[in-house]
Amino acid sequence: MDAIPIGPGRAPFGVEAADILSEFRPSVVSFHFGLPAPELLARVRALGAKIFSSATTVDEARWLEAHGVDAIIAQGLEAGGHRGMFLSEDLTTQVGTFALLPQVIQAVKLPVIAAGGIADARGVAAALALGAAGVQLGTAYLLCPEAKTSIVHRAALTSDAARHTALTNLFTGRPARGIVNRIMKDLGPISSAPPAFPLATAAIAPLRARAEADGSGDFSPLWSGQNAGGCKERPAADLTRALAA
Repeated sequence: MDAIPIGPGRAPFGVEAADILSEFRPSVVSFHFGLPAPELLARVRALGAKIFSSATTVDEARWLEAHGVDAIIAQGLEAGGHRGMFLSEDLTTQVGTFALLPQVIQAVKLPVIAAGGIADARGVAAALALGAAGVQLGTAYLLCPEAKTSIVHRAALTSDAARHTALTNLFTGRPARGIVNRIMKDLGPISSAPPAFPLATAAIAPLRARAEADGSGDFSPLWSGQNAGGCKERPAADLTRALAA
């Protein structure tokens, strides 16, 4: 473990990040994995920013409401990338978007934003019909020219492989949904092999770099939600207009 380089990693929200926000004064600051320390959260609120955070269960939604967020992102199990779970590590607590969304809306008094598996305007309309105040999409934008998605990631998203995703902790040490590839098949998507978050990112980096140099995504985190149907090569502005129409 001591031999693993720190690498780029994923540092928690700290004083340095709060200092940067004070320069730009964004209107919205969204957190994942719960919330930062109360004194840091107070600094963000003092900037006039609205505070959002992800909930993957009703308990997390209630916790966020009790800790003063302005809106809750209900992240369903279909969502690509990291699960925002923070009160439990039990993956059996995770449910789909359209099961989670109405439960969270009923449990809290805050605006609730739906996320996970929504790929087109019909999905947006369905979430709004269930009472969502807004809808958040991620995977649908990964092929937009503005996205910094890697070549191997783009290739995977446009292949038949994109229909098979799974939650895995192999790439970062925390559960995240991505397209199933060689390492996920060889080790199993959830494994005790990787070091704790965020050290796994640096641990797998040499394998990833070598494979990507050969055009392979066998050891890369190919993040994707369960519905990549709306993921197409088009400008982000055009996609956004289509979703809002």
